[in-house]
Amino acid sequence: MENRGFEFKTDVQGIGTLSVDPENRKRSNGGKQTASMAEDGSVGLKRQVGLLGSIALIVGSMIGSGIFVSPGGLLAKTGSVGLSLCVWAACGLLSIFGSLVYVELGTVVPNSGGEYTYLSKAFGPIPGFLYAWTSISLLKPCETATICLAFAKYAVDPFVDVNAVPGAVKLIGIATIFFITFINIASVKVATRVQIFFTIAKLLAIAVIIVGGIYSMAKGKTQYLQTGFEGSVWSFGSIAAAFYSGLWAYDGWNQLNLIVEEVKNPYRNVPTAIFIGLPLVTFCYILTNVAFLTLLSPQEIINSPSVGNLYGDRLLGPASFIMPLSVAFSTFGAANGILFTSSRLCFVASREGHSVDFMSFIDAKRNTPSLALIYNAIVGSILAISLDIENLIGFFGFSAWIFYGATVAAVIRFRYTLPEAPRPFKVPLFVPIVVLIMAVFLVVAPVVQEPQIEYVYAGSFILFGLVLYVPFVHYKLVIPGMRSITKFLQILFQALPPESSIETNYENNITYTNLTDGGKGK
Repeated sequence: MENRGFEFKTDVQGIGTLSVDPENRKRSNGGKQTASMAEDGSVGLKRQVGLLGSIALIVGSMIGSGIFVSPGGLLAKTGSVGLSLCVWAACGLLSIFGSLVYVELGTVVPNSGGEYTYLSKAFGPIPGFLYAWTSISLLKPCETATICLAFAKYAVDPFVDVNAVPGAVKLIGIATIFFITFINIASVKVATRVQIFFTIAKLLAIAVIIVGGIYSMAKGKTQYLQTGFEGSVWSFGSIAAAFYSGLWAYDGWNQLNLIVEEVKNPYRNVPTAIFIGLPLVTFCYILTNVAFLTLLSPQEIINSPSVGNLYGDRLLGPASFIMPLSVAFSTFGAANGILFTSSRLCFVASREGHSVDFMSFIDAKRNTPSLALIYNAIVGSILAISLDIENLIGFFGFSAWIFYGATVAAVIRFRYTLPEAPRPFKVPLFVPIVVLIMAVFLVVAPVVQEPQIEYVYAGSFILFGLVLYVPFVHYKLVIPGMRSITKFLQILFQALPPESSIETNYENNITYTNLTDGGKGK
């Protein structure tokens, strides 16, 4: 296979191309009708994630630092206990609705890549490229960096005063990023087992918080809960900002769609994992916030940079060190899940010609996207050096919901453009309509009510992708020296380009193909 360096493939309409011609199926899969090229021994990503791993990926990616960072900001924006709990519940419901839409999208186009794949298939290459550009260059690495910094803070807080050692948190956070990267490069199975272990650990930590809250309520400590809706702020901009804080904690509900090609029996395991994971996380988040309010006043929650630590001090006394360590476990598992899925987005975007070619190269021995993982680690570490979590949450929410809304619109478009596509699960039409309306609200309301220059920066950053798209994708410009860099990296990391990626819909005997020439075949 020719090494193309930085050359891009322009035809992403090949994503999810239907092929029912037996001869074409044989040509595109070496004469074998298998679910994945990697299954017959060639270089590629294998189906190694089962149901338990899928649930752990969703739950473990969602429950991270957000539940311990966002409560204060959300409470400050809503102004009351009652309204804040309503927003937490509404964020959970919105995430569940969004995940239901993604279940259908995952059955219509059963390829990895999540939003990138669905946007490219539904609306063409430009929306897909803009999503890939924004996510790969900033959103995903930022998310990884933020969670790893939270891990570093909670991990060392019980033992040393982090403020007394300048740069200690950032140094540990960066070391954590590279350690998790090493785990993911070593083995998909090991990374999945790590995810399962830390998901169980964080659920136990959440259980301690909830049980402590129930115990406190039984002792009559409900004075803060009884304030209800006193002081509520009802402006559209404030409520939208509160949703951003809540949805930051819920982010991760779409992670499984990024790795569909690696999930065993995806038509069963993907929806089952979502149906179990999303209600579980929503249940945990609402009860955790109620538990916090049994021992902490609203003002204490707003002022505290570490709500979990403060709650642990009140609840556990001398054993309070358990709480920050539990939170550290939670954030480590979330970082592992985010890094796992982020690398797959890089892999798919590169495979389809929307990123540098070496990002789709696979470790020849371990069948992991090693170069994509290393890229995420490097960019995440750079961003970790000077990262403001609160500003990140605002940017993330505004940018992410632009693409979430567009992706939800894709399911409506597919109802008309792909009416005969297999849909083992078909979401009621009102669900994507509700999510789409909320996405528009979350994007428009804060801009109208509380305009800030950050929104201009966010929109400009997304649109800057067009400056890259025109020369590198449309006109196929190759940056001088990129071929040499690609060859060097390929030799250094013993990585090979995937020959092809075949996704077989075995239930309907339809083959979905992605070839390195953009889906056109050889």
